[in-house]
Amino acid sequence: MGTCGEVLKLAVAQNRRPVERQPARLNDLFRVLRAATDPGEAAAAEDAIWAAWMRPAPGRDTDELERATRAIVASDYACAERILADLTWRAPDFAEAWHKRATLLYVQSRDAESIAAIGRTLELEPRHFGAICAFGQILLDRDDRDAAAFAFDAALRLNPHLGGEVRATAASLLTPPEARPQ
Repeated sequence: MGTCGEVLKLAVAQNRRPVERQPARLNDLFRVLRAATDPGEAAAAEDAIWAAWMRPAPGRDTDELERATRAIVASDYACAERILADLTWRAPDFAEAWHKRATLLYVQSRDAESIAAIGRTLELEPRHFGAICAFGQILLDRDDRDAAAFAFDAALRLNPHLGGEVRATAASLLTPPEARPQ
C-alpha cells in the first residue's frame, strides 16, 4: 500500500474496522467526539483518542514510541528512524508507530515513503484523522487540490472538531478558482 490513489481510497473509505490491537474504548471515544457539542468535551475526547493511539497497552512498545517522538521533536532523525524501524518490525500492527514513521519521513521530505507509512496506518486504524490530515497536506504540497479536499473532508467526518486551519483549508479547496480572493 503506497500510491497516492491507494491511500486516498483508504482515507475516504467508510465503515472499515481497525485491527484488534486498537483499544476497544476507541469506539466509544469516537462516538463521544462526533456527538460532542461542547468544545471542552470534544477536546477531551480527542485527547483521549490520541492517548489511546499512543499507549494502546503499557509496555516496551509505548516506551519506544515515546522515545521516537522525543527524537523527532529534537530533530534527531537518525535515532527516531532506528527506533521506528525496529518498532514497526517488532509490532507491525501498531498504527501509531506507523503514523510517527510517516511524520518522520515527511519532515525529511521523503514523501513517497511517508505516503506508504500513512497507508499502513490507515490499514490498521482507518479512523486516524491525524494520518489523513497529514496525507491531505502532502497532496496539497503536490498541488493535487481535489484529492487533498477529499482527504481533509474525510478527516473532518471522523473528527468534526479539528482545528480551524483544517476546516479553512478544506473550505478553500472546495471553493471554485473564480470565487477565491485574489
